[in-house]
Amino acid sequence: MSDSLNAPEAPSPAPHTPGASVRHTRAKGEPRFPDGPKADPAGSHFERRIRSFQPRRSRVTAGQADALQRLWPLWGLDIDGGRVIDLGELFGNDRPVVLEIGFGMGEATAQMAAADQDTNILAVDVHTPGQGNLLGLADRNGLSNVRVGNGDAIILLREMLAPDSLDGLRVYFPDPWPKKRHHKRRLIQPEFLSLAATRLRPGALVHCATDWEPYAEQMLEVLTAHPDFENTQADGGFAARPEFRPLTRFEGQGLDKGHVVNDLLFRRVPHQDRTHEPHQG
Repeated sequence: MSDSLNAPEAPSPAPHTPGASVRHTRAKGEPRFPDGPKADPAGSHFERRIRSFQPRRSRVTAGQADALQRLWPLWGLDIDGGRVIDLGELFGNDRPVVLEIGFGMGEATAQMAAADQDTNILAVDVHTPGQGNLLGLADRNGLSNVRVGNGDAIILLREMLAPDSLDGLRVYFPDPWPKKRHHKRRLIQPEFLSLAATRLRPGALVHCATDWEPYAEQMLEVLTAHPDFENTQADGGFAARPEFRPLTRFEGQGLDKGHVVNDLLFRRVPHQDRTHEPHQG
């Protein structure tokens, strides 16, 4: 276990009764979680562009609501685009930081955080129940190396992270947007990779996984063609699932049904080897 568990700059939440919840009858117009994640942290008119996600704030259990109310002020980050954040200050240490975009209910994120407590994970999603669930898992397992971001990962990358500040990027099972007319909504596009490259340190690992084979092929094509990244696989193809990525319940169900899951592992090309300056997405 890392000594970061006892670091004074990552305070533990106040003691609480397991299973207890915060029950409150809201007045009209009152925020659902007064001290928790904002419904639209960057403002609905921050910019006009196609989004690769749809915010969902329904079906929050009592336990998830309790975690959001208690833990968000300690471990939450609203992505408002208003400032460049200091990751060392956010985590209370200078350990490497990996950005995870889209963590679902957070089980795999919590497992990876527990298995490697010398790496900080900034996990971003817009799914309120998942945010509460991950905060609760981090609390129960004593994980001080997890921070939960709420909002648009593009705004986070473009407006709130310093150049070369990340040591890795994880995108597991993003929305495949299977209809052809919706392919433009897919996250893994050349413009997104160019933006991400400016925030990733040379040698940083980009790890994607999907069970939608046409999207996997597009990911492989786009990543292979991008001059800021190189495939870690000698054959230029997909990678076997690395041990550090847990097999999730959702993934296991898909495998039982015959789905094929593809992992992609690419590294950020060192600056001196780049042949062009990436444009902002």
